[in-house]
Amino acid sequence: MSTSTTEASRFWDGHYTAHLPDGEPRANVRLVEVVSPLAPGRALDLGSGAGGDALWLARRGWHVTAADISAVALAHLGRRARDLGLADRITGARHDLAATFPAGPFDLVSAHYLHTSFPLPRDRVLRQAAEALSPGGRLLVVEHGSVAPWSWNQDPASCPPLEAPPLDPAVWTVERADALTRRATGPGGQAADVVDHLLLIHRTR
Repeated sequence: MSTSTTEASRFWDGHYTAHLPDGEPRANVRLVEVVSPLAPGRALDLGSGAGGDALWLARRGWHVTAADISAVALAHLGRRARDLGLADRITGARHDLAATFPAGPFDLVSAHYLHTSFPLPRDRVLRQAAEALSPGGRLLVVEHGSVAPWSWNQDPASCPPLEAPPLDPAVWTVERADALTRRATGPGGQAADVVDHLLLIHRTR
């Protein structure tokens, strides 16, 4: 591992050691809204974390590659998947997206809240995600569009508009580029209105 990968791994292992939920993690709201109508296939969950999205997808028939830099998070997800009888539908893959990317193809790539204090070439990662799609597949990207009271970074500049990477319009189409407001609940139970930036890209061929 590179020095930067080792530092990031240690940070996120420590984070998930301290913050993994006792119960089953919830799926992200925007994933449920966008993906519920889609037929299941092969999915890639980038930055799978506690595993709520991967478990939700697996329950609906998707075969999921859950990619994260944290071995702690991936081990927790593996145990949870086995307990729920979903181990045959979820494969954990440890990746520092700044350095490596899972091999496709995938019918769905989901990237929710890839915010990190470590260097991440976001445009390159999103382009790799789009290129990993099968024809007909979709890339769903969701980022924070506002700062919540419980956000670790309180700088509004940390939530810039979400832009699609440069892609050939003959191959990829931007189906949605939205700023959506929802009521969210923080880790201490406090509630606030937050904004999600949502980008949905369709590979047409």
